[in-house]
Formats: sequence, structure tokens, C-alpha cells
Amino acid sequence: MTVKNGLLTILSLGPLYGLQLRDEFVARAPHRARINVGQVYGTLERLRRDGLIMSAGETHDNLPLYRPTSLGTEAIDRWSSEAEHSSVFDWNDMLDQVLIVSSLPGAPWRVLIDSYLERARHVPSLETLGTPSQARAAHGAQTMIEDAAEAWLLRLRDEFEENDPAAPLSMLRPRRGRRPSLAV
Repeated sequence: MTVKNGLLTILSLGPLYGLQLRDEFVARAPHRARINVGQVYGTLERLRRDGLIMSAGETHDNLPLYRPTSLGTEAIDRWSSEAEHSSVFDWNDMLDQVLIVSSLPGAPWRVLIDSYLERARHVPSLETLGTPSQARAAHGAQTMIEDAAEAWLLRLRDEFEENDPAAPLSMLRPRRGRRPSLAV
């Protein structure tokens, strides 16, 4: 879900085609460098099917451009201001959401970070799982992950207070993109 929501959110910056959107996603969430353009185009098709994006015309060389619909804009607003996951154990998803939202000019990244900090403090305990030694091990791991997430979020909030994390769309245009498939 975070890749889908991240791609949708990046489209709020302006009309993009698939490869261009993939490159923006990776620039804003570098830990996802392995996302491939085929995954992006499949996600764009699902976003279109679900009424969250629509055509925004084409590039001069006929690559399809996409933009959010009003329903998509509502989804972007929700995703940008509340922690998507109930647990800090979804580390990559938390990174996606925080890094992408914070990279958008004017986005409510403070609200999002505070939402994750609140959830990090209220994660259900794993102490009832398995044997007593397994429960202690699980609880220790859980505590370390919660502490790491909280420390990272606090550090990031301080960093962003001093250095605005917002980034405009890249003016570099990827050399290729996928043409739309023809309906049979």
C-alpha cells in the first residue's frame, strides 16, 4: 500500500508518466531503489481503475501523463497526515511515508511524524507469545525497534526543522517510458 500511496502522493506535484514517476519515487525514498517501472505502470493502472488518478494528456512523444482525481487528492491528504501503519515494525513502509510526504512542498510532515511517534509509544506487547524465554526475546526486540523508531523520528523532526526537506520535481526527463497498451 505504501508504494501505491507514495506514487499517488508524488503525482500531487504535477502530471508525470510512469518512468518519470518511478525516478521521483526512488529519489524521495532511496531505500526503494529496486522498484521497477513495470510495478509502477501496474500500480498506475490500479490507481486509474480505482478512480484515484486520471489522464493528464501526453508528452510531446506520446507518453501518457497522469494526475490525481478529487478522490485521489482526498486519499493523498489522508496519507500525508496520519501514520498508515499501526506498528513501527513496518519499517520500510514508515520510511516510504515519512520520506515521501516530507519531500513535498507544504506537506504536513510534522503531523505525520508526531502520529508515528504516538503509535511507537503504544505498540501492543508481544510478551504473551511462545515460551517465557521467547516472550522475553520478543519483548526485547520490540523495545529496541520502538526505541530506534522513536530516536529516528525525533532526529528527523529536528533535522527537518532546520533544513526544509521539500524537493521540487526533477527537471531531468528519463529517456524512455512505456507507451500505453492498445485495447483489443
